Amino acid sequence: MTEHRASRSDGYHFIQIVTSERLLESPAPMATTPEKKVRRSRAEQRAATEKLILDTAEDLFSQRGYFGVTIKDVADAMGIHPALIHYYHDGKQSLFEAVWERRVELAVSARIAGLDDYANAVGDNVTIEGALRAFYDNAFDAYIHGEEGWRSFGRIFAQVNNAPGYGTELMDEYFDPLVLRLIELLKKAVPDASDEDLFWCFQLTSGAYTLILSRTGRIDRLSNGACSSDDFQAVRERFVTFMAAGFAAVFAASKKKDAPQSS
Repeated sequence: MTEHRASRSDGYHFIQIVTSERLLESPAPMATTPEKKVRRSRAEQRAATEKLILDTAEDLFSQRGYFGVTIKDVADAMGIHPALIHYYHDGKQSLFEAVWERRVELAVSARIAGLDDYANAVGDNVTIEGALRAFYDNAFDAYIHGEEGWRSFGRIFAQVNNAPGYGTELMDEYFDPLVLRLIELLKKAVPDASDEDLFWCFQLTSGAYTLILSRTGRIDRLSNGACSSDDFQAVRERFVTFMAAGFAAVFAASKKKDAPQSS
C-alpha cells in the first residue's frame, strides 16, 4: 500500500510519495537459509536517497545547464515521483545550490592549500609559472583522480563561470578571493606589471580553463582523435607551461611599449 504524508515547503502542501523513497532501496535477494537482515537506519536511507538525487541532478545540470533541467527531469531520470525531490529541496534553485556546494568547498580548499604551500616554500621568490601551478595543479588533480561526478561538476563550474546573473554571484562568493590571492602572488613575480595586464591575463587563462572543463569534444574532432577532451592529464602537463609563457610575453610587450624610445 502506498503511504501518503503531508509536508510543507515554500508555503504550500504536497504529498510525499513515501513508496518512491522505499523503491530506491534494492530488495534483498531471497535466501535458501535464514539470514540476519541488515537494515539501514532511517538516517542512512535518507542520506543514500539524497546522494542519488544530487548525483542525478549533477549529471543533468552538467549536460543541459541550469535552465535546461526541471525537477521533473531529475525525478524521471530516477524513476520516482517529483514530490520526493521536493521533500528534500524547496525547488530547482535549492537543488542546484546543493549540487554546487557539495563539491565547491573541496575545490576551494584544494586551491587554498596549493597557494599556501607554494607561498610558504618560496617566500618572496615567486615565479609566474610557480604561482599558476599552485593555483591550477590541485584543481586538475580532482578531475584526473576523482570520481566521475567531479567531471560533471567541472562542466557546471564552466557554466557558472561564464553565466551572468546567478553565475556571477556564485563566483564572487567562492572564487574571487582566491583569484585576488593569485594576483598578489603574481605581483611578487612581476612587480612592474600593471593591474590591467595581470587581470586580462587571468581572464584569458580562466576562459581557457573553463573551455577545457566543458569537454565539448571539439578537439577530438579537430585532431582526428589525436587529442581527447577527457584527457585531463594531457591538459595538466601543458596548461601552466603555455599560460605562463603567455603571461610573460604580455608583460614583456607592455614593458617594451612603455620604455622610452631612443631618437
